[in-house]
Amino acid sequence: MLKGRKKEILACLEETYGGMETALHYESPFELLVAVILSAQCTDERVNKITARIFPRYASPQKMAGLTQEQMEEMIRDCGLFRAKAKNILSTCQRLLENFNGEVPSSIEDLMTLPGVGKKTANVIASVVFNVPAIAVDTHVFRVSHRLGLSCGKDPLAVEKDLMKTIPREKWGEAHHWLIWHGRKLCKARKPLCPDCPLAELCIYEDKQ
Repeated sequence: MLKGRKKEILACLEETYGGMETALHYESPFELLVAVILSAQCTDERVNKITARIFPRYASPQKMAGLTQEQMEEMIRDCGLFRAKAKNILSTCQRLLENFNGEVPSSIEDLMTLPGVGKKTANVIASVVFNVPAIAVDTHVFRVSHRLGLSCGKDPLAVEKDLMKTIPREKWGEAHHWLIWHGRKLCKARKPLCPDCPLAELCIYEDKQ
């Protein structure tokens, strides 16, 4: 795709979704970290219901680390993959206490040493909380980037690299949210709302309506 068209797409996304942030509810870096771990294969709406139950009592790694595996599982049972997530969250709490004085680290490299934290989660935390330039590629970002012709990468890392080349570094964190919200509101996985899309004329998606 021509560079000029990509700039038009990004400008339209910014105009449409500029200022929009994560839909996850949190009041600290630790709370966002837990929420993002829970969000894998789970809607933000569901995660917000779960964290609304947990955070009033367990809003720090010190407090959450005192839970048993069974207690943690019971508290997040209505979340997909709850057993694995419970194990990762408790292990992450211990790692934060042992290696980072109970604080969530700001670097992507340090974040990725935490159990259950991959590149996408690390990029989200670093970008949203610490303003580190990063682009987190989730299913929405991956799908929208392909449909709009911003990337043809076959995996999230390849898409991330393509977007980093296309999007100005100072807008990486913001653009992550533009693409997510476009995927949620209009460019849906099963039935994209092409007639309502401001990018319809610029989109190269073969099956657009």
